[in-house]
Amino acid sequence: MSSSAQDAIPQLNLGNTFGALFIGVVLAAVLFGLTNVQAFIYFQAHKSAAGITFFKLVVTWLWIFDALHLALTVHCVYYYLVTNYANFGVLTEIVWSLKLQLVINIFIIPMVHLLYVHRIWKVSKGRSRVLPAIALCIVVVLSSGVAIPLVWAQYKVNLFKDLVGIEWSTYLSLGAATFVDFLIASSLCYLLATSRTGFSSTDSFITKLVGYTISTGCLTSVCSMSIIITCAVMPTTFIFIGLQFLVTKLYVNSFIAFLNARYYMQANVIINSPQFYERHGVYHPELHISASQDEEFQKSQKDPEDEVLHTAQPIQTAMP
Repeated sequence: MSSSAQDAIPQLNLGNTFGALFIGVVLAAVLFGLTNVQAFIYFQAHKSAAGITFFKLVVTWLWIFDALHLALTVHCVYYYLVTNYANFGVLTEIVWSLKLQLVINIFIIPMVHLLYVHRIWKVSKGRSRVLPAIALCIVVVLSSGVAIPLVWAQYKVNLFKDLVGIEWSTYLSLGAATFVDFLIASSLCYLLATSRTGFSSTDSFITKLVGYTISTGCLTSVCSMSIIITCAVMPTTFIFIGLQFLVTKLYVNSFIAFLNARYYMQANVIINSPQFYERHGVYHPELHISASQDEEFQKSQKDPEDEVLHTAQPIQTAMP
């Protein structure tokens, strides 16, 4: 056992160190289960699409990298708490899977950001695309400029106690990710808000989509800010590492759920429309109508369908 490891042993508290890692990997597994549900819903909603589409590949790749990230975090916790149980010399060292999961983390977050920028590009179709171009440049610069020094700093560290010396990498990477989240959410909200047509149904859809965009952006930003705060306030604990296990899952879930938002919203509109009840054989014995009234009724039945198609139009530009 090295002298540096012996110095770190008396200060080791399993509760807020490896206990935090264990809780983090359990919550990460729960979020991966939600990823499976979201991916299943997406493929079921788009099973009628012929062939392999771009976003089907995107969802598949996100799921693969998310599963790989979970496998690495599980190996990390198993290595410390099972394979090297009570081996305090090993508990002070950083295992390879903990470093590699950070690489997956750094790969997934910029990938999701770029996919959101692609959505902004689609929503701004027919308008000035200066805003999406600026957003894309900022994402690329921040992603490449932050990821390289972060990976380099993390792979130079071999002991947990040395993580205190590279706190700047955590602040830089997550601070940049939070800023990009804010930029993307603001851009999407602005473009959607300026897409209002004056029709109550369309504006209602857009309002719901804006609220959903804000909530998903806030979720990932709050998690990133929590990591920064816990790293600054409690640098000798592993609570911030446990939270890092979750942030990747939140990004994957938020984007796939964003793709599924059209499915959820259209389903609600169709279920609430009068045509839904007619198709499912709902009988209304109190309705006794004449021939002229029946013509008016048939004419009115076309409105809900038209309304569904009309209100879905802004959603189609924001989601595939």
